[in-house]
Amino acid sequence: MSEVVIIGGGAAGMAAAVFAGRNGAKVRLFEKNEKLGKKLFITGKGRCNFTNACDMEELFQNVVTNPKFLYSAFYSFTNQDAIGFFEELGVETKVERGNRAFPSSDHSSDIIRALQQEMRRLGVQIRLHTTVKSLLTKENQVTGIILEDGETIAADAVILAAGGASYPVTGSDGAGVRMASKVGIPVKESAAALVPLVVSEDYIPLMQGLSLRNVALKIMDQRRVIFDEFGEMMFTHFGITGPLVLSASSRITRKLEKQNLKAFIDLKPALTEEQLDARVLREFEQGKNRQFKNVIPALFPARMLSVMLALSAIPYDKKVNEITREERQAFVKLIKSFPMTITKTRGLDEAIITQGGIDTKAVNPSTMESRQYEHLYFIGEVLDVDALTGGFNLQIAWSTAFLAATAIQEQTQKDGGMNIEL
Repeated sequence: MSEVVIIGGGAAGMAAAVFAGRNGAKVRLFEKNEKLGKKLFITGKGRCNFTNACDMEELFQNVVTNPKFLYSAFYSFTNQDAIGFFEELGVETKVERGNRAFPSSDHSSDIIRALQQEMRRLGVQIRLHTTVKSLLTKENQVTGIILEDGETIAADAVILAAGGASYPVTGSDGAGVRMASKVGIPVKESAAALVPLVVSEDYIPLMQGLSLRNVALKIMDQRRVIFDEFGEMMFTHFGITGPLVLSASSRITRKLEKQNLKAFIDLKPALTEEQLDARVLREFEQGKNRQFKNVIPALFPARMLSVMLALSAIPYDKKVNEITREERQAFVKLIKSFPMTITKTRGLDEAIITQGGIDTKAVNPSTMESRQYEHLYFIGEVLDVDALTGGFNLQIAWSTAFLAATAIQEQTQKDGGMNIEL
């Protein structure tokens, strides 16, 4: 029987404990928090969008960083496997808009409870309130861990599942990446992803709390479009947020480290510029004797009116029948390209996930084992892989956990189950 130590009791760590336990290993899991799955508990606003039921091609398309690295992981334990796994554990599931899979109860606690019960059934030893200080190495092998109090724990395999650096209040503070870096494992600097964006224009806070549905957000790197998608977003006191913005942040966060980016909102993406011009012209004709400020409320939410009036360059009190064709067309262009300047992302404490982590070049993608140290495995958010919202990041956790546990089992069988000596 092999002895497996897991550092971190989040989604990936708990799943790895189950998979390794099912493979016959003696598993010990160490978590510095007072409970398991603290970050998982708040995932999807507490509903836990635990995977996405899309086809495999779309699964890879939604991985932002290093998607090819996950080929073996995703095919070894697919999104359909994840749904089947949790249903086997007694979690009834449902699939909603965008193929997002949730527990039917809408309670993330059901996912956590199912994993805990299975770990208990398998005899997994769980130590809470326990911080792992460092990895124990001998030549080119990892042979165990050292706890903060100095206690040494020997192991045949160590799985590092300590998460990224986002939402540090949940215990996800980048400690796992630092631990790996101390023994020479190459790492990529952490950055916030799936995070709100900061905008410089002073008219943005005037619309704080305003949500926009069915709009298109385009972001440009000088003259090149680097993001252009359709969805929902919201203005805040510092900038913009919402599903569309979170997705955009993962695509642009590294570029924002070097420069500001221009962004444009198409407030009426269902209409071409010509169709919108005809719509505005109809509004103008119906109120041709009224002032400009009294005609446009039919086009925008109330909280946006003062901003659109200010940006239009048309005098508020100008009679509609006096507005020139050029002025009207410039107003149409404003509606189709509402301008903003994105200066940075909000901090890691507001980010859903982390970009950066263990350099994937230092990891065998077929096993999740370190290329530098035998018997050391990396899974979940500690790796330099991340995806968009929709259950894709949790699928990365389940798949990499399964692959690592499987690789450990195969190595144990190859070695004849011999334990490593300190």
